[in-house]
Amino acid sequence: MKEAPLNFWSLYSHGFARIAACTGHTVIADPHANAEAVLRQARRCADEGVAVAVFPELGLTGYSIEDLLLQDALLDQVEAALHTLVAGSAELLPVLVVGAPLRHRHRIYNCAVIVHRGRVLGVVPKSYPPNYREFYERRQIADGHDERGGTIRVAGAEVPFGVDLLFAAEDVPGLVLHTEICEDMWVPVPPSAEAALAGATVLVNLSGSPITVGRAEDRALLCRSASSRCLAAYVYAAAGLGESTTDLSWDGQTMIYENGVLLAESERFPLDDQYTVADVDLDLLRQERHRMGTFDDNRRAHAARTGDFRTVSFELDPPRTDLGLRRRVERFPFVPADPDRLALDCYEAYNIQVAGLQQRLAAIGGPKVVIGVSGGLDSTHALIVAARAMDRAGRPRSDILAFTLPGFATSDHTKDNAHKLMRALGVTAAELDITPTARLMLKEIGHPFAAGEPVYDVTFENVQAGLRTDYLFRLANQRGGIVLGTGDLSELALGWSTYGVGDQMSHYNVNSGVPKTFIQHLIRWVISSEQFDDETGKVLSAILDTEISPELVPGEEMQSTESKIGPYALHDFTLFQVLRYGFRPSKIAFLAWHAWHDPQAGAWPPGFPEAKRVAYDLAEIRHWLEVFCRRFFAFSQFKRSAMPNGPKVSAGGSLSPRGDWRAPSDGNAESWLRDLSRFDFEAAAAEAR
Repeated sequence: MKEAPLNFWSLYSHGFARIAACTGHTVIADPHANAEAVLRQARRCADEGVAVAVFPELGLTGYSIEDLLLQDALLDQVEAALHTLVAGSAELLPVLVVGAPLRHRHRIYNCAVIVHRGRVLGVVPKSYPPNYREFYERRQIADGHDERGGTIRVAGAEVPFGVDLLFAAEDVPGLVLHTEICEDMWVPVPPSAEAALAGATVLVNLSGSPITVGRAEDRALLCRSASSRCLAAYVYAAAGLGESTTDLSWDGQTMIYENGVLLAESERFPLDDQYTVADVDLDLLRQERHRMGTFDDNRRAHAARTGDFRTVSFELDPPRTDLGLRRRVERFPFVPADPDRLALDCYEAYNIQVAGLQQRLAAIGGPKVVIGVSGGLDSTHALIVAARAMDRAGRPRSDILAFTLPGFATSDHTKDNAHKLMRALGVTAAELDITPTARLMLKEIGHPFAAGEPVYDVTFENVQAGLRTDYLFRLANQRGGIVLGTGDLSELALGWSTYGVGDQMSHYNVNSGVPKTFIQHLIRWVISSEQFDDETGKVLSAILDTEISPELVPGEEMQSTESKIGPYALHDFTLFQVLRYGFRPSKIAFLAWHAWHDPQAGAWPPGFPEAKRVAYDLAEIRHWLEVFCRRFFAFSQFKRSAMPNGPKVSAGGSLSPRGDWRAPSDGNAESWLRDLSRFDFEAAAAEAR
């Protein structure tokens, strides 16, 4: 196998494979016309860099021809048309998965013929021809569920035949196909389930499936379920216009699912050729299987069936050029852009936090809650979680002891917002100015600031952060409470917290599973769903407009967190891909560019401010990726190894050493930085311009 050149802009350099589900106008009982139609679509797919193109069941003859399937004249023409199809595929890129009736031994089989670059790779028979309601297939068709290990002669060659076939691309790691036909996916244990356990990652279904009211939804449910359970892509192509309407009708439904997510689907009832195209993430599927050990446990439980699959290898030789990316990439992977999905995620996330805190308080005797309120997003959200937890427990909100603790750089704006929020919620509020104690500590340790020098180093900052936490813990001791943490998942990832006696520590942290980019949407949802009264909603809206800042360094300009450590939008994007899927930084850069290079492309989460809809170029993405890798892998793990309890919120993962993430505190980032060096980012950025 020849070594494929690396081109940063090629989807095939980053673990993707472009897949198509095709449908069109069938000419019933005319195999040559249908073979030409397949080649017409195959040429179009080849021009677009498609690796696999799937066509409907019995596409060379039409599904609805009943007893015509038993006519020798027609079956002779099927074989002749297959010769034409195979020859016509010689210079084409895609693997073609085409439906045809074939004679074998004493019966006719409903088959998927897998064709690539001038040869038939193999033939897979339908396992379970239906014989109920409108279906009468067994009158003509033999069931193939027990066909394993055999061969069949087709298009002048003896080729593998059976339901035990996998088709693996040698030069596209992870691209392993399995084929089943229509009814096969409707049975309790479909062939694709065994094939996935045996190694198939792309499961394809050639379907006839006439349409009746509600059936399209049922098909989608089965495809989604199969892709989710099998940790695979599921590609579905149904018959459409041209099929006989003697007693039935046809809608030409096509769709592609990946691990339970719909990547693409077509309009139904098309008048012309139609195909659905999506770029399947083979890395994602492989990583999901690595993590979910029960997947392979299930394989071993069924080893008697999954162990004897045969693999037919082929070389795809895909284009290594810029083909774009045919899949939706969320700018904010923790924050869905779909309004309904986002509303549901916010409802669940908020209530996970509330229920977690309510249970913790009940389990330890119902202490009061002590919280520092800065007027920023994180402490605001933790406070409204605590308020709702008290409401649910039937306790007064006055049991929340909220303190604003201004320091050298605390602005009047944030302090005023903190006071307004505390008043609106009816919690027990107080202000405790930490600057006198901070000055004393800086003086006692001999810091230059105490002598009047404008030295605002990490010690200057951490004296303030540490004092705030120290005061909160002592106040909790004094007043029978626990300290509620407010630091979020993004800060934990970057190590943007003061260790030990600082904001890294608390008795319980409701925000530890919530990324920074999600918190603003949670607060918006709290406002829009009227969890609190109008006055509280107005204060929350004002806080949403505040710059993210630690407010530790005095000066005319507000200290900006993102100007120091980078935009949370990019860091959260990277965190999701690293934590959920273990992707390489180079792949994350590729995905981030497609998500972020054009603010006009793709959907933004509802309510996201127009003024903040920015773009990032490849140079910025690469720079902040390196910052993330250094901070996440080489610096901040020791803070996570000692983090307090708090609920996991997002399916993207958590960083608790007792949950999703276990790593050495003395690790390094070299492997991730080396991966970034595999590509010439300057040249790639120049191409993008």
